[in-house]
Amino acid sequence: MEKLKILLAKGRIYESVHSLLNDVGISITLPDRTYFPITNQSDLAFQVVKPQIASALLASGKADVAFSGKDWVYENGVQSEIEEIMDLGFDPVKIVAAIPDTQQFNDILRNPVTIATEYQNLSAAWAKQKNVNATIFRTWGTSEGFVQDTEDSAAQILIDNTSTGSSLRANHLKIVDTLMESSTRMYASKLALSDSEKKQKIAELKMLFKAVLDARERVMLEMNVSESNFESLVKGLPSMRSPTVSPLFGGNGYAIKTAVLKSEVPTLLPKLQALGATDIVEYGLRKVIV
Repeated sequence: MEKLKILLAKGRIYESVHSLLNDVGISITLPDRTYFPITNQSDLAFQVVKPQIASALLASGKADVAFSGKDWVYENGVQSEIEEIMDLGFDPVKIVAAIPDTQQFNDILRNPVTIATEYQNLSAAWAKQKNVNATIFRTWGTSEGFVQDTEDSAAQILIDNTSTGSSLRANHLKIVDTLMESSTRMYASKLALSDSEKKQKIAELKMLFKAVLDARERVMLEMNVSESNFESLVKGLPSMRSPTVSPLFGGNGYAIKTAVLKSEVPTLLPKLQALGATDIVEYGLRKVIV
């Protein structure tokens, strides 16, 4: 099979996907001053690019798979030209419109405005939808400083991504609208999906990624329980399917093993102890396939 060409976006996306690949068992090492990571997989080839262009390169047939934020897919207008394989859930953000917190949105719209943003196309579409008479000012990076409650402010509206809103609040800005929600996703070119071997490899990667992501949300619990407490304990025990149960040596009870959500552990452990569980052990999982 021809190597599957995969684009990795620089920055936070690279770090998150690098960790995911490592947990899958795919190692990548990026030598200094290069953009082509070395991998232990002979059928994969990686390239590092700017996050803004990963989806555009994928749509133009320069790669088979890319990891990109949904926001840049829509900013590049290629959402119908590539296929979303899965939402990895990394770096969730909202693309929002914000103004100085001392002003009212309707008052700002009485006059022509300038929008400061990295998202030219999303901003233009938003302005048209809202019937805003706007000029788009591309900021090429940090944008909050361009929108202030002053007569000489470079722009009156900011359109940017935010996760917690803390940067907006620190710059005395308030959100007036949400354009979309975004996160890091795995995309494939339609050309790659038309190739049976590449399509199979993409499906295998998706399965492995899902196994790792599911494992990150769960832990394994092992415990012992007496025969008299067995029934009540099992009834109070969550599990993905049903718990694994085996008799203890000497017939003095049972050993139970079950995978549970991490979020359940703080309330589950005291409950299990109250139901008679002893020798409780918790440990992490690497992959979960159901």
